[in-house]
This record gives sequence, structure tokens and C-alpha cells, in this order.
Amino acid sequence: MNSAKQVDQLIDNWKKIGMTKAEIVIATAKACMEWPYVWGAVGALCTVEKRRYYINRSAISSGDVALVKKRCQQLRDSNPKATCNGCKYFPNDERVRINDCQGFVKQMFKAVGIMLKGAGCTSMWKDNSNWSSKGLIADGMPNTVCCVFKYISSTGKMDHIGVHIGNGVIIHCSGEVKEGKTSDKGWTHYAIPKGMEGGAGPLPDIKPTLRKGNKGEYVTLLQTKLIQRGYDLSPYGADGAFGNKTYAAVKLFQEQHGLKADGIVGQMTWSALDSEEEKFYTVMIKHVSQGVADEIVKKYGGTMTLENE
Repeated sequence: MNSAKQVDQLIDNWKKIGMTKAEIVIATAKACMEWPYVWGAVGALCTVEKRRYYINRSAISSGDVALVKKRCQQLRDSNPKATCNGCKYFPNDERVRINDCQGFVKQMFKAVGIMLKGAGCTSMWKDNSNWSSKGLIADGMPNTVCCVFKYISSTGKMDHIGVHIGNGVIIHCSGEVKEGKTSDKGWTHYAIPKGMEGGAGPLPDIKPTLRKGNKGEYVTLLQTKLIQRGYDLSPYGADGAFGNKTYAAVKLFQEQHGLKADGIVGQMTWSALDSEEEKFYTVMIKHVSQGVADEIVKKYGGTMTLENE
């Protein structure tokens, strides 16, 4: 889990490398996965004092009070001597942020300078100054970064809100920040925030977190980037398997770039790899077999061109 400090650093890095608003909103939402829900909160740092403040507000329901206490080891255990040490929401002795559903959405768009108005889901929906367009999901929602709502007909109110990151995938805060789909029961309306109109079209590929033991195309991409930056992955090269050699290279890269050297490739490590200038070399080797050439490309990355003499 990323801390608030790490997410803030990531957002700064993403802006520096020129990511679009849509890309930043998507990446930020993914970077905040598993952050805790606290009714009424809008991005406050997670502390026992802040949790106490929110559960003592008169409008909070008993169910939400129980939820806030459940995810705080000090409040849950009624132990005044308990600290945040060892708590899931205190990663690497750094704090995460707490939000309710609308607070989380506001924080995601605030990352790109869009300030959504309204104290709750219904008031956000009704304030047309927030939106460039809105409508029913059932009538066809654009494949774009936007807000999605759950409408409760019996009350005439919007009951929940999330961020649609494209292709029917939603990230929302309910208990914790989690992923869902527009096909899940209840999602009814969408609204595109003003300033996000350019978010339509092909959506960005947000790279997954990688660790030792993973395999696949993203591991190959990681290995290729490491090799291009001069890190030794011999004798295996970019083979798509995250083994000891790749693990050692990732840790060295992290140490040299001021990152936590844990060998886990999260968004901060990907960002550092993407922002560092790549170096490419052209090498001509005569009289080698196809098999040998294939092994060279596998080991060092890049492409191969066959030329006849």
C-alpha cells in the first residue's frame, strides 16, 4: 500500500513526465487502492484523532461508526496505549489518507486541478457547474475518465459515487478503495467533469506492481528497461521471468534513485524508469547464426535486423 507521501510524489513525477489528466487520474486512483473509508472525510491524513473526530459527528450512522472503528486497531481494541505501528494503514511508518466515497472522488480530480463542488453525492450531481455532460449509463456512457453514481429511486438521492477509469472499470471507496465494474448492481448515472473532456478515446496502460516470481510481458518490459539503462541481467536477459537477477537489479536501481530498495516494482519505480532517458545503441555483428542472434536480443533487449552482404 502506498502512503500519502508516496502518492503525492508520484503525482508530481507524472506531471513532470507529461502524463495527461486522464492518465494521472487513473494512476492516482490505482495508487490509492485499499486506503480506508471514513464517513465525512476528504483527504485527511489517517490518525486516531481524526477518526475520533469523524465518529463523533452527529450525522454519522452507527454502521459507519462501526466501520471506522473496525479499521483502527486503537479504536477497535479500546486500547488507549495502542499506536499506529503495525497497522495496515501505516505503511513504512507513513500515513495514508482517509475519505468517504465523494471525498475520494474529489481527491482524484483535485490531483489534476479539477475542484468538484458539493458536500455529498447528490449535491455534486445537481451542481451543473461541475460537469461538461452527464446522463444514464444505460443510454451509453462514453469510454472516458468520469464520475459514476448510484441513484436510489426510493429516496430520490445519489447514494454512492466512484471514478470510471475506462472500459467499464470503476475505482471507488466503500469500506476501502477498491475496484468494481459498471455492470455491478446499482451504478446508474455518469458525469464528465469540466476539464476532462479530452479524456475520451484510448485509455492509458497503467503498469502493474511486479515482484519476484512474476512472469509475463510486463516483466519483459521491466527487464528491457533495466538492460537499456546498463543493469546486468546476464545470463537470462529479458526472459519475462522475475528471478534473483532481476530482483537484484531492481534493488540497485531503487537505491541509486532514492527509492525504497525493496525489489518491488510499484508506480514510483515505474515512474523513475519511464522518466530516465533511455540510451540506445546500434551494434553490427557479422557471421552469426539466427540462434545466436536471438540469444543476444533476448539477453540485451532491443530489435534485430538482418542484412545481406
